[in-house]
Amino acid sequence: MDELDKKIISELKNNSKISMKHLGAKVNLTGQAATNRVKKLEDDNVITGYTIALNQEALDCKFHVFINIYTHKISHNSYLDFIQEESIFVMNNYKVIGDPCYLLECRFPNNDYLNAFLARLNKHANYNVLMAI
Repeated sequence: MDELDKKIISELKNNSKISMKHLGAKVNLTGQAATNRVKKLEDDNVITGYTIALNQEALDCKFHVFINIYTHKISHNSYLDFIQEESIFVMNNYKVIGDPCYLLECRFPNNDYLNAFLARLNKHANYNVLMAI
């Protein structure tokens, strides 16, 4: 991976929907050359997928919480599957070293949504909640 690939990655991180023509223009390549570079980065597993960023405020999710997760079992698959299903509320899920197994960052519209989420979460893990103010 060279400096040009790093510029391409930086542009894609800012806007993964950018057209290859515009990407090429930003990094001084043709659209076809940019396409080829991106394809190679994908083939080499440097780029493994594309995602979206959600504006939690626009979704009316004003309750910002951090949840320390303590899994019930050695296998964390049940918890990880649950997090995938609840991805609309989950901003980040960090595996951590220390007392908890994970640190979960979430946003919710109100306490009712938070409480319902915690009731579902409790089937997969124990937790404690910290709310940002």
